[in-house]
Amino acid sequence: MNGLKTAMLLAALTALFMGLGYMFGGSGGAMIALVVAAGMNLFTFWNADKIVLRMHNAREVDARSAPQFYGMVAELSQRAGLPMPRVYIVDSANPNAFATGRNPENAAVAATTGLLDMLTHDEVAAVMAHELGHVRNRDTLIMTMVATIAGAISMIANFGLLFGGRGNDRASPFAAIAAMLMAPFAAMIVQMAISRTREYGADRAAAEISGDPRALASALSKIAGPARAIPSHAAQGNPAAAQLYIVPTGISDLFSTHPATEKRIAALMALEGSGPAPARSTVPPRSGRSALDPNRRG
Repeated sequence: MNGLKTAMLLAALTALFMGLGYMFGGSGGAMIALVVAAGMNLFTFWNADKIVLRMHNAREVDARSAPQFYGMVAELSQRAGLPMPRVYIVDSANPNAFATGRNPENAAVAATTGLLDMLTHDEVAAVMAHELGHVRNRDTLIMTMVATIAGAISMIANFGLLFGGRGNDRASPFAAIAAMLMAPFAAMIVQMAISRTREYGADRAAAEISGDPRALASALSKIAGPARAIPSHAAQGNPAAAQLYIVPTGISDLFSTHPATEKRIAALMALEGSGPAPARSTVPPRSGRSALDPNRRG
């Protein structure tokens, strides 16, 4: 299903490019836009994860630079039956995490320093298990493509407004209209492509992988408010990127694809008593409030 949604997204982007190309350049402009769209589709499919990570200024860490965090992800990945993903830390006070990549073999997971500082060891493990749940459920391809394609749509609108206003008075009103419609159109694409049920699915997977649904419920309760209050610079630049996060940011209402945090917590607490859970993470926590050493300076 995610593969079909991805194909539909690429087709929609191509049609949008061609429509704008025809608006500004007639049939010749439409053909040029078709070529550009085809190249952009191919580039986005293979590089969307890199675009998302660069958008967040994420830095990759390993067993030497962030042993606690990396070791935790390694253990959780093994428990989930997944290949070891690349691991990143984002220097941001916004407490959040996300997963990206076109498949489990090319996946990456990231957490912000704000999240690592705010949560306990078990809560961080539960959050990262949620992100690995997205990887195992193969949600990451469509999530990553949506973030980059919706960002591209906004870029197209800005370009059209600039291009249409130069020596082409007839096209200028169309460019202005296109610019006004692009953000809602991008939001519509996000809403159509991303199902809210995917968060419940990743939450259930996290409960299975980490063995601690209560820890994830606690983490969601702690970070939901700060995530809305503290800006995410990446999501400010591209609001569609907010749908990648475990909890929405304060600027993502138009693009919201998350169910209410209270409902997610209730569902997790219902799982708490539904049966025996596997053993919890054996990676030892550090002393002090923060469970992990983010090693921010590398």
